[in-house]
Amino acid sequence: MRRQELGNLGENLAVEELTRRGYAILERRYRTRYGEIDIVAEDQGTIVFVEVKAREDVRCGTAAEAVTRDKQRKVASRAVEYLARKHVTERPCRFDVVAIDFAGTPKQTIIVYAHAFDASG
Repeated sequence: MRRQELGNLGENLAVEELTRRGYAILERRYRTRYGEIDIVAEDQGTIVFVEVKAREDVRCGTAAEAVTRDKQRKVASRAVEYLARKHVTERPCRFDVVAIDFAGTPKQTIIVYAHAFDASG
């Protein structure tokens, strides 16, 4: 599967899982000058910035392991810009990761890591 196809499939699965858990999806693929936020959602009054990682195999590590400190800092920078643009700087927010691994099972494994990291990366 091509990287872009895998990314789109991963994001679609993440949206389904987050919606099932009661999150309200506010934005998908939100672009900032720093890059893209995969999903912006709301969960019980908290704005949630969601990084989605999907892996076809684990030769280079699991999906969760792909969210490095550098990636966390980048997501945090994008989130700051989002909050400023939307004028919601007084709202609580957090960073979640949805990790999707396709390898080794007939069906993918989806894990949602709520409060996966803080803004300091």
